[in-house]
Amino acid sequence: MQLDTDLPTPLVPLAWLIGRWEGAGVVGYPTIESANFGQEVEFRHDGRPFLHYRSQAWLLDEAGAKVRPLASETGFWRIGADGKERDVEVLLTHPTGFVEIYVGEVDGARVNLHTDLVARVPSAKEYTAATRMYGLVDGDLMWVMDMAAVGQPLQSHASAQLKRVE
Repeated sequence: MQLDTDLPTPLVPLAWLIGRWEGAGVVGYPTIESANFGQEVEFRHDGRPFLHYRSQAWLLDEAGAKVRPLASETGFWRIGADGKERDVEVLLTHPTGFVEIYVGEVDGARVNLHTDLVARVPSAKEYTAATRMYGLVDGDLMWVMDMAAVGQPLQSHASAQLKRVE
């Protein structure tokens, strides 16, 4: 991938994420039935030292057709303020009443994250912690998420395989 000449130097470790990705995955948890979902993710930048992130997911039926919106999140990815190029900070907000701050590490084409803070409005369901891993595998964006919520311990919640859309 050719880097955009306007890409700020601190973002170089995250350059492999930039673009639009589409694909499908599986979501499940002890409190919900497992289901397939479709997803579109976009990482973009405007010349400042952060990536803007947007994700939309929708429930799929057995034939792979969209049934209804499932989840959306938006936020920002940035390299840690201390200048360590491996440290990454991610700020996400959800329309279901959550705000998350993740911290983690970039290791080549892999990012490991864990929540540093989860805040929620009073009407949101209980949600206390999560981990996420994003990686580039054979040109695809793969990600997994573990979650602790509604009285359940940290455990597998969702994963997906996304292809870059030009």
